[in-house]
Amino acid sequence: MSVPTSKIEEIIDTTQDSDAQDDSDDNIAVEHEHDDAENQQGPSSSTASSSKKKKKKRSKALNALTGKSIPQALVDQVLDTVKAERGEGSEQANADNVRQVLEHMKIMEIVKGKAGLGGLNKKDMGEHKARREGPPEEDGYIEPSKPADEVRQEPYLLPKDFEWSIIDITDPAQATEVHELLSLHYVEDGDATFRFKYSTEFLQWALQVPGYRREWHVGVRVKSNKKLVGFISGVPMLLRVRKNKFMSAEINYLCVHKKLRSKRLAPLLIKEVTRQIHLKGIFQAIYTAGVVVPTPVSTTQYQHRNLNVTKLIDIQFSFVPRNMTLARMIRLNQLPNKPQLPGIREMSEKDIPQVTELYTRYMERFDMVPVMDAQEIKHQFLSGAGKAGTGDKWRREGQVVWAYVVEDQDTHKITDYMSFYSLPSTVINHPKHGVLEAAYLHYYASDTGANADEDSTLKERLQNLIGDALIVANNAKFDVFNALTMMDNSLFLKELRFAVGNGFLNFYLYNWRTAPLAGMKEENGVPVGRGIGVVMV
Repeated sequence: MSVPTSKIEEIIDTTQDSDAQDDSDDNIAVEHEHDDAENQQGPSSSTASSSKKKKKKRSKALNALTGKSIPQALVDQVLDTVKAERGEGSEQANADNVRQVLEHMKIMEIVKGKAGLGGLNKKDMGEHKARREGPPEEDGYIEPSKPADEVRQEPYLLPKDFEWSIIDITDPAQATEVHELLSLHYVEDGDATFRFKYSTEFLQWALQVPGYRREWHVGVRVKSNKKLVGFISGVPMLLRVRKNKFMSAEINYLCVHKKLRSKRLAPLLIKEVTRQIHLKGIFQAIYTAGVVVPTPVSTTQYQHRNLNVTKLIDIQFSFVPRNMTLARMIRLNQLPNKPQLPGIREMSEKDIPQVTELYTRYMERFDMVPVMDAQEIKHQFLSGAGKAGTGDKWRREGQVVWAYVVEDQDTHKITDYMSFYSLPSTVINHPKHGVLEAAYLHYYASDTGANADEDSTLKERLQNLIGDALIVANNAKFDVFNALTMMDNSLFLKELRFAVGNGFLNFYLYNWRTAPLAGMKEENGVPVGRGIGVVMV
């Protein structure tokens, strides 16, 4: 998707909790703050007239901002402030993503100075557990963990017409419900041209990681007909951030039915999954967003490699550059018919021990990575391989992940591996094409990088390795191959003809402070991309 808007929305909750109890420290991405002015006494008679005028002005402003559109004047004012303050993430700010952020935030939070865009707010964020402005004194948690008996035991109260539902993703019927909700109501690009299309096989692969908790897959249903209208997920992840390892939750797939977004179900979904995670003794989380909210630990940029050029031009995903013809563009993007590296083949279960060892060594190059054992490696690379005996050699029925190894023909040592996954998008209202087949770069490693920090040698090796990934994806009939400016991707993106996209993905940590991590730009001498080694699917 050329302009992904969000993988999880951070919503600043300014309404009173549905319960009287204040559980503000039980929220991963929602912070609950009361307006101090509400506790003050009413105005005296001598100021009553002035107060009414001010109240009327405030009411008009609030009505304008909570209506169907955000006033352009406000968008321009906020954008000017973002650019002037030069906060983290300000370089990708534009009118469209500023408007999107404003639509997800209550205007009173901005008026009261309790929330800002891109880390620009100079006032204290109060109870907000995202990383504060400026480099922290040292890495570590922001607030300490709590004993289980101090965590809220009861679910949050929903509006009267709705009820909580724990989703069993192993049940095909419930997996289909989540698939249908996300397919119709999840992330669209800014022009409403493309929408992610998650298959049931994809959701089962992404949500059934080793050690997953069923109660972290939280849904909201309509009481009367049991229709699923809201969803959010969490899965466990042992995360290393620089030198620190800790258990965390990967938060993803926050989605509410479009017609119910005025019901404020999203903040409650976030609060409820946070409560469930806290009950298991986990108080850190990682999540991503296409929009900028305070404060990303890193920002990465999407890049796209055209495979089916004609189709991409037809659906306006890509465009023919100035001073180039379509025929020349097709010729420049052509690929060989088969992978080029000697010894490259599909990964199998017997490779898992060597792949696990290579993964562990190679990922030491990056500052923030998932720590995975052999069971988790097997799940990541093999559990989404599709139904054996179906399809052809390049794509099986229900296949989500493609994983290949390079085996030394003499020693039988696994020297490299690469992988990518399938995440198609619906092409909205196109007369000819209904689906954009998109491949996304997943994890990869090379013994060259694991044994030495010599980028010139590694660069050539990765260009060949990921070049073969492009060939496999092209043979599997993908239309485009997407990657982010993370890991060692900067060593091959330009050389393999990836084009810079206009979408960004911001990484956030909940209740963990650390200095900025290198994503689309270097940080504190760390090269571009080398801060981020977490692939958020």
